[in-house]
Amino acid sequence: MVVATVGTISGAIWYASGQASIIEGLTEQVETLTIENNATDRTNLIRDVERNTDNLQEIIDILSEVYAEIEDGDNEIWEDIDMINDDMGGMASHMMEIIKLQARVAVLEKTMQFTKNDGM
Repeated sequence: MVVATVGTISGAIWYASGQASIIEGLTEQVETLTIENNATDRTNLIRDVERNTDNLQEIIDILSEVYAEIEDGDNEIWEDIDMINDDMGGMASHMMEIIKLQARVAVLEKTMQFTKNDGM
């Protein structure tokens, strides 16, 4: 019975040492894979940051062009508004001149009518 107990304990110790060896090997593999994974993650992160930087630069360039076009459009609109205001101002002065002429013509017509009726 002692031999059986010693044999069983020896087998358990041998099994436990085998398991410890396997665990140690797996731990080393996990460490190696973790280091490789971290390197891969860093590489992917750097690549993604560079790609996003390029994309942002393209977006900035596009927005700059759009803002320049909007500014050109604004300038054209303001030029058109100024031209319309100038035309309206000129038209108002022409209308005033026409009204003054109509008033003079009306005065002359009344004068002519008065002189006809007065007998001159």
